[in-house]
Amino acid sequence: MRVERLFSEKAAINIMMSAGKLDKKATIDLRKKHIGPSCKIFFSHDPIKIVQAKGQYMYDEKGQRYLDCINNVAHVGHCHPDVVKAGAEQMEQLNTNSRFLHDNLVLYAQKLQATLPDKLSVCYFVNSGSEANDLALRLAWQYTGHKDVITLDNAYHGHVSSLIDISPYKFRQLSDAEHNPSVHVAPSPDVYRGKYRADHPDPATAYADEVKHIIEKVDKKGGKIAAFIAESLQSCGGQVIPPVGYFQQVAKHVRKAGGVFIADEVQVGFGRVGTHFWAFQLQGDDFVPDIVTMGKPIGNGHPMSCVVTTKEVAEAFTSSGMEYFNTFGGNPVSCAIGLAVLDVILKEDLQGNAVRVGRYLTDQLKRQKEKHSLIGDIRGCGLFVGVELVKDKVKLTPATAEAQEVIYKLKEQHILLSADGPHRNVLKFKPPLCFSTEDVDLVVEKIDHILTELEEALGLKLHCVSENENKGGKRKVPADGNVHQSNNGFMQRRGNAPQLTRQSKRVKT
Repeated sequence: MRVERLFSEKAAINIMMSAGKLDKKATIDLRKKHIGPSCKIFFSHDPIKIVQAKGQYMYDEKGQRYLDCINNVAHVGHCHPDVVKAGAEQMEQLNTNSRFLHDNLVLYAQKLQATLPDKLSVCYFVNSGSEANDLALRLAWQYTGHKDVITLDNAYHGHVSSLIDISPYKFRQLSDAEHNPSVHVAPSPDVYRGKYRADHPDPATAYADEVKHIIEKVDKKGGKIAAFIAESLQSCGGQVIPPVGYFQQVAKHVRKAGGVFIADEVQVGFGRVGTHFWAFQLQGDDFVPDIVTMGKPIGNGHPMSCVVTTKEVAEAFTSSGMEYFNTFGGNPVSCAIGLAVLDVILKEDLQGNAVRVGRYLTDQLKRQKEKHSLIGDIRGCGLFVGVELVKDKVKLTPATAEAQEVIYKLKEQHILLSADGPHRNVLKFKPPLCFSTEDVDLVVEKIDHILTELEEALGLKLHCVSENENKGGKRKVPADGNVHQSNNGFMQRRGNAPQLTRQSKRVKT
């Protein structure tokens, strides 16, 4: 009976595949059967089956178009013809182990390095952001001879064991997990809801002093700092923009202790912030990390990543006596694709587009903030923008359920957005860099309508704030209007607010 059942299942699959594709239910059934249950997908109670994509749009099996506001992997646009062509042409010629001599590897390394400060000149090519961050830790441990690592609260650096240890975003989900004693967690430099906020006279120094205190405690216990690692802008942590000057001071403390500074650009590099090619450059020209990791956008969806470091760190890694090689990292096809991505960013002025469209997006969202009591903060740079939803603008009570409702309502309107952060109440914009002002108008209009309905259902309204009440909460915004900003406001409830009718169905997106 079991053989007959297996045969009939395979026959059914073959019939459906001969028709060109599986139907959605068959895809879901096969996924449940053969894919690990902890491998989650977006909108799991009613997932979207995507079969095609182009630019900033994705299409399901019925041809329905979705506006993609979250895909920081398809950096220059889904299936960009120049990138596809470069990969296909190189695949027709050669793809092989990267231990063979090949021009693509060195030409790409040269072109990539030209976007970075001169000090960062040695590349190691790998296949994923996780692999890049794991290698960065190995470089730091070998160079310093130390073991202790400082990470930021709510950070996410990857899924391999060494990175789960330094990713509070992940390890805090494990109630019975044994914390690695050589890993130390510093407060996230969040000036909206963190320990030191926008009204603090010097939040950069205050947050950097927290790192300094950790170093002192480690030293008293006989430990030594190998590295401080941080996402240049925290993504999973809720689109957090560190105050300018924070990285410089942290680097000073860490290097004094014999450690190195690792900047994780896996989610935010390659011109996404607009004004600069790398997000760590937002801190100022006087800041240069010792190691930079990159991934996701580097290959526009092709599995490729890189670690770039100094000659001193690279030489120390070699002195260990252990040869390092990566079978696929830096292979001819990957490097051809990487070169094409860099060319498209320049040719289509996508970094400039990130400035212009990002500024427009931020401006439009700031107008919504003035209108909606549920919007507590707008923050971001270029096409990396967060909208934090709160139920109380004074207490900053996270509007977690409301954020999830917005995500699902947008999906019904064929717009893909996600929510993240420690309270999962931050709407995250990180679309392909070809995103347009027309796209902004569409998604902001839909968010406006959804928030209006939610606020009416919850009995919320925006209460005008006097200048004196709000005096301490305002912060200065640079002329480009494209960096972190938030103002305190007040809102009040009218009676008992009703519950969201579909809350029980909402799951993490």
